[in-house]
Amino acid sequence: MSMKRTNVYADPEDLAIIKEAAKRRGISEAEIIRQGIHLAAMANRVWDEPLFSRTFEGTGRTPSKAEIRDAVADAVHRETDPDSGTAA
Repeated sequence: MSMKRTNVYADPEDLAIIKEAAKRRGISEAEIIRQGIHLAAMANRVWDEPLFSRTFEGTGRTPSKAEIRDAVADAVHRETDPDSGTAA
């Protein structure tokens, strides 16, 4: 992959943290900055396709904490109950 040079302004405190991290990790400061740029680019990317293309039927309301707790407890019970036939 080819790289393109660019100039940016950075806070001196951020640069000091990057310098320390690069030394600790044994990589270049530039590599840490490239990783940060990549993370920023991916966080702001607009995708052509939606993440979820299917829809699911439901009640149309947000479940209560008690309903969520009961659903999770039931699922855990099904997974750990040796008589249920679904134990992993």
